[in-house]
Amino acid sequence: MKSSKYIEDLRTKSAAELGELLVAAKKELFNLRFQNATNQLDNTGRIKEVRKNIARIQTIITEQANAAE
Repeated sequence: MKSSKYIEDLRTKSAAELGELLVAAKKELFNLRFQNATNQLDNTGRIKEVRKNIARIQTIITEQANAAE
């Protein structure tokens, strides 16, 4: 499964790297929404995929923060 491999890769990253990935994913989501609003987006399913990736990244960040306590 593709998402489980992605999650495993996220778990190996540091908090700083996860933060950078989160910022990049949010920028990508903004750009996708902008393209969708102007009818330039061909693959609308990408919005859903990026939203789920943002949630995955935030979940890993929370798990690491709770493990550090």
